[in-house]
Amino acid sequence: MSLPSLFISHGSPMLALQPGASGPALARLAQQLPRPRAILVVSAHWESRDLRVGSAVTPQTWHDFRGFPAELYQVQYPAPGAPQLAAEVVERLTQAGLPAQLDAERPLDHGAWVPLTLMYPQADISVVQISLPSQQGPALQRRVGQALASLRKSGVLLIGSGSITHNLGELDWQAGPEQVEPWAQAFRDWVVDKLSKQDNASLDDYRRQAPHAVRNHPSDEHLLPLFFAAGAGEQFRVEHSGFTLGALGMDIYSFT
Repeated sequence: MSLPSLFISHGSPMLALQPGASGPALARLAQQLPRPRAILVVSAHWESRDLRVGSAVTPQTWHDFRGFPAELYQVQYPAPGAPQLAAEVVERLTQAGLPAQLDAERPLDHGAWVPLTLMYPQADISVVQISLPSQQGPALQRRVGQALASLRKSGVLLIGSGSITHNLGELDWQAGPEQVEPWAQAFRDWVVDKLSKQDNASLDDYRRQAPHAVRNHPSDEHLLPLFFAAGAGEQFRVEHSGFTLGALGMDIYSFT
C-alpha cells in the first residue's frame, strides 16, 4: 500500500467548526486514499531550532490560539501517538545527515489537528508530528521529505500543513469566496506552475523569484511544509483550490 504526501492549507482554526469548501474536499480525499496505518505531520506551528519528533504515547490537543469562540476550545482530537514510528523517523533522519531528537512532551498544535478532524474525525489513527526548523529554509524541508518518502510505501501518510498564502494583516473579513486579491492569485499560480514543472531551483528561491512573495508570506513558516510534502513525492496534483477572506489560499496538493 502506497500513499501520497499531501500539502494542506489549514486556514483559520475555525476551519474545525466552519469547514467551508475545504472540509468536504479533505473528507473526500481521505475516503479516496487507502487507510493509513499512521500519519506524520509537519505543521507551520511547531517552529524550532533543530529537528524534533513528537513521541508522546497520547499527544494532547493544544489550542494554540486566542480570541476564538468557546466552542472551538472544546474540540479535542485524542488520536494515539506512535513512539516506535517516532523513533524510526529519528533514525531515518539521522542516517540522512539530519540529526533529530525525540520530544515526548509536545502536544498536537492546530496545524495538525484541525485538518485531521475533517479527514479522520474518529481520531483512531496514530499521529506523529515533526518540528519545523523554519530558519533553515526550503532546502532542509525538502531533504526531510526525501529522507522519509519511503514511509509512504508502508502505509504512512505524510502531511505538510501550512498555507499557500499567509498574510493575516491583509485579509478582508467581509470578502466572499469569489473575491481574490490579484497579488495572492499571482503568487499561488506561480507556485503551481513551478510544481507542475518540478522546477525545484525556482521554488527553493521563491522569495526572490515569485511574484509578491514577501507580501504573501511576510515570514515563510506557512509555506515551508509544502517543501516537505514535495520532497516526499514527485507527481504533483491539485486536489482542491480556492481562497477565503480575499487572500488566504486554501489549496490542497498531493505528491505521488
